[in-house]
Amino acid sequence: MIGLCTDSGSQLSAELQERYDIVVVPITVEVDGHEYLEGVDLDADQFYAAFADGHRPTVSTSQPSPGQFALAYEELVDRGCTEVLSVHLGAAVSGTLNSARLAAHKASIPIRLIDTGLASFGVSCCTWAAAAVIAQGGSLDEAAQAAERVAPLVGNVFTVSSLDLVRAGGRSGAALMDAGEVPGTPVLTLRNGKVESVGVAHSIDDAVQAMAAEALAWGPCINVAVGLADRAGAAVSEALADRLRGEPSVNEIVTYRVGPSVGAHTGPGTAGAFYFPVLAGGSDRFSA
Repeated sequence: MIGLCTDSGSQLSAELQERYDIVVVPITVEVDGHEYLEGVDLDADQFYAAFADGHRPTVSTSQPSPGQFALAYEELVDRGCTEVLSVHLGAAVSGTLNSARLAAHKASIPIRLIDTGLASFGVSCCTWAAAAVIAQGGSLDEAAQAAERVAPLVGNVFTVSSLDLVRAGGRSGAALMDAGEVPGTPVLTLRNGKVESVGVAHSIDDAVQAMAAEALAWGPCINVAVGLADRAGAAVSEALADRLRGEPSVNEIVTYRVGPSVGAHTGPGTAGAFYFPVLAGGSDRFSA
């Protein structure tokens, strides 16, 4: 029996977590001097409430401890798992994988670690692909290979209400850092660890069409996750999901919330999507 584990920085949706029985280890988020565990005692709504009335909270994040991972792995042992696939944020952007590695060395069952090299729901795309393989009776090696194959194939696109937090986070590409403020809503992508602009939208419809075009260009059969930070971005996220539903190239759409560990870098009003091609064995419609 193969167990699955990831960290809350993956922004894994409740739907996928429940479908595949995935254990999520929470990242610590500090907001205005108070520490919380993401998804445990601080959810998305509580986090974005801290931005009310123009307040800009001081937010920082830190990776889970090895002890937290040890507890997660033992939980999977208690469920009857005999091996675990643990899929995480890229080691270049977080120390999360190192904590998982320290715990894995002391675990009572084999733990296979995956450095996705990704952030946010990109990690969940890899977890999703691996979970689909396991659900169809695949081995640990096959599931790990699925996660590793998907990682370089994940695409994303999103909009934010303001570029201030994106720029302050130090992940903006040079062009985005140097660009002045322009009328309209920037349409962005996170690529190779840097946020880059793919265009500017002047209406909700513009934004939706631009994001849908980016996603639909990704392949003849894709899985899509549409993300929402708070109600300020709901019109865009809902319209994007509606636009993509029924498209013949879209295999499945799930929705997720942009939680505190990612929202710290993007802020309220964020909406967007992650997407990846369905691999052989993940659908009877397409083989990558």
